[in-house]
Amino acid sequence: METTSRVGAQPPAGEGGQSSPYARRTVDGYLQASFPWYGLDEAFTGPRWLMQVATAADGTVAHGSIGHGDAPSVRGDATEDKERFAVVVTVAAHPVRRSPDGTGHLEATSVSSAAWLAGAGLLSITWPGGLDHTLRDDWVDQQTETAWALADDLSGPDWSTLSLPVDGVPTPFHYRESEFGWVLAGSTEAGVHVGAYGRGMSAYGLAFAEIRDIRAYAA
Repeated sequence: METTSRVGAQPPAGEGGQSSPYARRTVDGYLQASFPWYGLDEAFTGPRWLMQVATAADGTVAHGSIGHGDAPSVRGDATEDKERFAVVVTVAAHPVRRSPDGTGHLEATSVSSAAWLAGAGLLSITWPGGLDHTLRDDWVDQQTETAWALADDLSGPDWSTLSLPVDGVPTPFHYRESEFGWVLAGSTEAGVHVGAYGRGMSAYGLAFAEIRDIRAYAA
């Protein structure tokens, strides 16, 4: 798969699995990106919040996430069925290129990169109840490998397609859903890949738009 490495796939919640793995971040990392950030368009009037950015091996910002709605908690929590959230992942699009030290190459990114990061993000807040620590680790490892394989086969039977607006332009997305939530991924005319995942909000009603001032999200 032409994709970024698995950096940015967030670790599970802490011991006990009762808190969200996402801590709200400052805007500094987002401002260092050379690409535009995407979120839900202005039709969404709920809370919006920064999550995290990740850097590539050459130190440049590779991707990051923006949250919308309720801050997600791990599956198995009593409040999970009431949560309504969507997380939008923006991935810088670039070809294979040489590493800064000239000894190798940095991997290309693709729609599969966005699909993988969205799938990993959903897993990071998906913990079936009743599992002890060892079983949770095994479950996450297994599901993570499955998400990786699914992202590498976007034309396979596990994915369907739907068209959603991006900056007002109908754009094709790869889409799949499970008992834990939904995941989608596509590319924009602005030259970035967009992934998203969520629960409690229908993916079919979403629309995406470039964020004009990411600093407003740090308020």
